Amino acid sequence: MQYVSTASFLLTVYSDHLRKSNTDLECHEGTVTPEEMLEFAKSQIDYILGSNPMETSYLVGYGPKYPIRVHHRGASIASYKEHKGFIGCTQGYDNWFGRSEPNPSVLVGALVGGPDHRDEFVDRRDNYVQTEACTYNTAPLVGVFARLIELEQQKLEEEDVSLVATYKR
Repeated sequence: MQYVSTASFLLTVYSDHLRKSNTDLECHEGTVTPEEMLEFAKSQIDYILGSNPMETSYLVGYGPKYPIRVHHRGASIASYKEHKGFIGCTQGYDNWFGRSEPNPSVLVGALVGGPDHRDEFVDRRDNYVQTEACTYNTAPLVGVFARLIELEQQKLEEEDVSLVATYKR
């Protein structure tokens, strides 16, 4: 998902740039408008959030189905409040890493690696390619969400202004 989240972020930024400069993207196959670019970015975000063949959100904690065995030391080990014993590297690996149960802690908001080239996803802690959560996966997604929220707020404000203008007539 690192490439999907990063590409979506770049599409969002470039869409804004094109919109502000009142231009479209000219490609060999035709023209792409800023709106089309933004819609494509949104479709990729929808994929990340569960509109995909696995019907799985790759954003941990979002939706009814998401990865529960994230490859992440802090999430895969019980809280100190619940397990007062010493947990060093060896104990963490020996006692927690290999367990098939869901992680004791949900790493809400983390974006995992995601599916393979066949759109298949195996939710196992040792499957780090698909289940590891990394900041470079999640960070661009935060930027996309921020922009989409801003656009939605602008749309609502425009609707409010329109309603007020209609009411005054």
